[in-house]
Amino acid sequence: MRTRSVSGIVHAGVVEVPALPARLVADWAREIATHLQLEPGDVEPLSLPRARLRWPDFRRCVETASAWLRTLGLPDVLATADIALMACRGARYHHDAAQYGGSVFCNLFLSDDRGLDVRFPVADRRIALTRGTMLVFDTGQPHAVVPRGGDRFDAVDFGPGGDRDQVFLTWELPLSDPCVARALGIVVDDAPVAAEEDSGEEGEGGLWLDGEPARLCPASGRFLPTPDQAIT
Repeated sequence: MRTRSVSGIVHAGVVEVPALPARLVADWAREIATHLQLEPGDVEPLSLPRARLRWPDFRRCVETASAWLRTLGLPDVLATADIALMACRGARYHHDAAQYGGSVFCNLFLSDDRGLDVRFPVADRRIALTRGTMLVFDTGQPHAVVPRGGDRFDAVDFGPGGDRDQVFLTWELPLSDPCVARALGIVVDDAPVAAEEDSGEEGEGGLWLDGEPARLCPASGRFLPTPDQAIT
């Protein structure tokens, strides 16, 4: 893949997730406090193999997520997708185009409602985070986790104590699967690089705007200077 468009589509819904075992929630809280030591805005991985030992309904959660994806025209995409368990203490405005430009994200939020939204400023979408919230969105789409109804990320809104921490499962759905690109309306340019353009080294991916690397304000989500167009 050389370049692709960035989709403004954000698929969102709420599925039924069984109440999490108390010892699993307590284990996450300990790991976040003692190992991850999350600061406001941090998004870090938790141990999924460890969690599965304490999580009898894990497979049921995945099956529920898969059933919801089928309603979007995405059958059986989770079976081969990379999966991770993540924790965040809010999230600054960011995009993930550089590391995950060949994928879209599917997230299933597991924590109870803690008065937080995921906000997509360019797509003009805001989704309340509750247990069972599901999202499918372009990795190049800027987003943040902010207080309910708010627009800005401010570290003071995410103090110590963990009362605003969120835990979620995330899958990387590859754009090499045509149904993934179709579900988000992403146009992929997979033409080979011309010989004179090929330096023999793979370039670093990223988000580009008007022919220049795009810069994003982590507090407001505004592009500096303008909205995005494509990933290269």
